[in-house]
Amino acid sequence: MANVAWLGTGLLGSGFVEAMCARGDTVRVWNRTIDKARSLEAHGAIVCTSAAEAVRGVERVHLCLSDDAAVESVLGSLGGLDARVVVIDHTTVSPEGARARAARFVNEGRTLLGCPVFMGPQNARSANGIMLCAGPADAIERWRAVLSAMTGKLLVYGEDLGVPAAIKLFGNALIIGVTGVLSDALSVTTERGVAPAEAMQLLQHFDVGNVVKARGARILEGDHRASFELSMARKDVRLMIEGAGQRPLAALPSLAARMDALIDEGHGQDDLAVIAKDSVTRA
Repeated sequence: MANVAWLGTGLLGSGFVEAMCARGDTVRVWNRTIDKARSLEAHGAIVCTSAAEAVRGVERVHLCLSDDAAVESVLGSLGGLDARVVVIDHTTVSPEGARARAARFVNEGRTLLGCPVFMGPQNARSANGIMLCAGPADAIERWRAVLSAMTGKLLVYGEDLGVPAAIKLFGNALIIGVTGVLSDALSVTTERGVAPAEAMQLLQHFDVGNVVKARGARILEGDHRASFELSMARKDVRLMIEGAGQRPLAALPSLAARMDALIDEGHGQDDLAVIAKDSVTRA
């Protein structure tokens, strides 16, 4: 079985560590707040008091931290990590940070894989979710089986670590955006006397995923022929904002402002997809 270091044992990292221990790996763990790692001893993990201690004698190091600054800080604390040890970063980071670290690793003769995930703690425990991956082709092939065992689906994006980093932000933007719009939608219906559970029953029949795919296709094609005119969508947003009363709104006011700007530019009769006309071209 493998000898592994896992640095960063928050909710997601802990889930992965539990699964690795269950598969028989020897897992040395470290977390900045050490008490968050202690519970993993019950699963067989070895808790270390420093990141440098955790990586001694391992064949690979997994990072699951908060941001670019945390990744840089932890990497800087590892000292003379053996160049043969692969570093696999699951942190949600900036594409620029991911690319800079990848270039530095190449210059130092070391190996870094960027592997952000769309998984929650339970998905990590059951190896059921999506992992994105980029890095040197030979390293991906060497570690493909290990990475695949951690997730339900492994999506490989070549050698540019900035690509999975950007796609991770794309996916998280959808999750956060949908949550914000859902919050606003519930504010509208609740304020107007419809029980939230009753409104949510619509999702048993209304496939939002298909809407996202169809709207996405229009955006990619730059197809602004109207099937849902922007001016009519703006009217609906007005009704929504009015309907929410004094309840706080997370997303609709910003959408209204964007629609107003486009209508002022003469796009009122175009399709709602015109909202994204500046999103798919490079500035």
